[in-house]
Amino acid sequence: MKKFKFQLETLLKVTQRKKDDAELKFAEVSRRLEQEHDKLQVLLKEMKQGQIEYAELTGEGKTVTIGVIMTYNGFFNWKRQQIEDQQKVILKTTQEKQQKLKKLMELMTYLKSIEQLKEKRLREYNEELLFEEQKMLDEIGLQLYVRGS
Repeated sequence: MKKFKFQLETLLKVTQRKKDDAELKFAEVSRRLEQEHDKLQVLLKEMKQGQIEYAELTGEGKTVTIGVIMTYNGFFNWKRQQIEDQQKVILKTTQEKQQKLKKLMELMTYLKSIEQLKEKRLREYNEELLFEEQKMLDEIGLQLYVRGS
């Protein structure tokens, strides 16, 4: 009897490689998203620290010059813009992560269907092999019976 050979083995291997690549890309974008969140946290801490310093400078009974107010106003506007830009980056990266996840899920589903087909073909092959073996045993038994009588 011939050895089992799955006709779609190459497709299975290529799909497995594509799935592995998709997993790597998903992990990469996930790591990048985490880094972007960290950057946002740093910006928010800087903004909060600036607000604390400004509150200390402008506390009750303290005189503040227009220059200081203008400097802090510029700083706060700049930080707000940085925070807003970072939030946009996070949104874009989150969308990219969702796309990578969708692609990964599609490849996993496709790979699973090919693997199930391979298992089915292997079962069919084994059943055919068992049938051939049983047929051969029946013939041997019949020959032994005919020779014995």
